[in-house]
Amino acid sequence: MASSSVALAGYENHPDAKLLIEELTAEGFDEAYILETLSQARRQESILKAISRPAEKRLDWGGYRGIFIEQRRVNQAVEFWKENRATLERAEETFGVPPEIILAIMGVETRFGRVTGSYRVLDALATLGFDYPKRAEFFRGQLADYFRLTRQEEVAPGTLKGSYAGAMGYGQFIPSSYLSYAVDFDGDGKRDIWSNPTDAIGSVANYFAKHGWKAGEPVVASVLIGDWPKEEWVNQNLKPEFTLADWAGRGVVTNDPIDKEQLATLMLMKSEQGDEYLFGLHNFYVITRYNHSRLYANAVYELSKLIRTEINKGS
Repeated sequence: MASSSVALAGYENHPDAKLLIEELTAEGFDEAYILETLSQARRQESILKAISRPAEKRLDWGGYRGIFIEQRRVNQAVEFWKENRATLERAEETFGVPPEIILAIMGVETRFGRVTGSYRVLDALATLGFDYPKRAEFFRGQLADYFRLTRQEEVAPGTLKGSYAGAMGYGQFIPSSYLSYAVDFDGDGKRDIWSNPTDAIGSVANYFAKHGWKAGEPVVASVLIGDWPKEEWVNQNLKPEFTLADWAGRGVVTNDPIDKEQLATLMLMKSEQGDEYLFGLHNFYVITRYNHSRLYANAVYELSKLIRTEINKGS
């Protein structure tokens, strides 16, 4: 059994901390500050268990839809819309991203700030960066970015909380995403994605814009099966590589009034209620840049449609 002193030890003396310290001191960070911060980080066994068995990886589309496509989440979206309508409309004007997509992201990620995570971000990133070899390099990079983030925003590193993977705020930005895409959308000098819905809305919209969201273009297209598609055609790539015309040549077509030169990827969504084929278009791919999962992107899209319907009812 480990002694209490070992159990409570931080990461300042971990062998892999040296490179992190060298990287940050080269940028002007004080070494004593880095060591003191790392000494406060605590290994969390529950984080290692969670990342080893992510629940969503075990779901088909039916299971995924059952979690995220629900009336309560739609109702919460409408409530959030009413409270932040002007900001959401300004975000669409600025970035070209419709409110229902921003709302769907926040609804799926945190129920509009209701469930943002209870782990200290410092603990999450240190635990995964030093004690999860499979992705240690990635999370040490996130830990370095977390140091940069907290310095820029003048926040004590031990105070911010997030998910077991170190994702933060309404939209669950990891530190690298925060540094690249978070915006001060209300002009108060801070990029507060934790408690400021205005900055959070602008940041999600900016994320989509920077990843190439095309305003006014469709997200998916329906599929009519002529010749049954070969298995190797389905669910192969998130990024579309063939045009709708190419797919038509294979006997897989859409009747949707869409330019047949649009790139599309063929996907199968499996559920107990019945399997469904659909084409993921460019904007579908952009949603997957937020979370690299076709199930996630389809949940966001389906939720966004329900949200738009409810918003239109009240207009």
